[in-house]
Amino acid sequence: MQVVSISSLKGGVGKTSVTTGLASAALAANIPTLVVDLDPHADATTALGVQSNGHLDIGRMLKSPRRARLAENVTASGWVSAAAAKGTVNPVLDVAVGSAFTGIYDRPDLGRRDLRRLSTVLAGAENYQLVLIDCPPSLNGLTRMAWSASDKVALVAEPGLFSVAGTERTMRAIQLFRQEFAPGLAPAGIVANRVRTGSSEHAFRLSEMESMFGGMLLEPRIPEQANWQQIQGAAHPVHSWPGDSAKNAAALFDTLLTNILGAGRASRRAQR
Repeated sequence: MQVVSISSLKGGVGKTSVTTGLASAALAANIPTLVVDLDPHADATTALGVQSNGHLDIGRMLKSPRRARLAENVTASGWVSAAAAKGTVNPVLDVAVGSAFTGIYDRPDLGRRDLRRLSTVLAGAENYQLVLIDCPPSLNGLTRMAWSASDKVALVAEPGLFSVAGTERTMRAIQLFRQEFAPGLAPAGIVANRVRTGSSEHAFRLSEMESMFGGMLLEPRIPEQANWQQIQGAAHPVHSWPGDSAKNAAALFDTLLTNILGAGRASRRAQR
């Protein structure tokens, strides 16, 4: 099982869109996957077509992590039926439902014991090959809790001044966090999202990111897609959405998922 946190210090860069795009790619590849919606806004839960159905949300599981029964409280994504209809055998895409309750942990003063809460909950996730954690856009307790439970972190950045600066700060924060709390944590790389190919500003910032981050800047870059809000609003996987634009986006997320998972292995080899 690989646990990947999807993080950004800046809101509005499409972090949840990248999370759901990767989840769609994992579902299409028939990789048993769990999405943990740690963002108090719970947008990933909405986009994945999930209702709590009386199950505990992730915030309440974190409150009593040793008594939390993850397998009994996750909910299947509404996307699973679409995958089954396309012929996928026994597709698995579950969600640990997000809610505003997780906000009680999104503060800067969590100690080591609190940082292990999510790791304890995920001890019950042995039936999955992949866990994607949608983090809030901050470096407070929830993001640090996610990093403690993760093998690697994928950062999402828009090619803009403030987003690039935020990504640089996050890279430094990951290095410090590894030294103090999680020596096995590896940066999986940086996803350039919402790229406008005709924008000279975006071209300049992408060049700047290549200079600053080198091989950490992942391929492919994800272009801005006009119908993405429509896809998310319909709570639909991009791999099942009609049209060439969605088909192209789905192929990009297929490649991105492969590169993120491979980046983790390469990073660990480099560390050794």
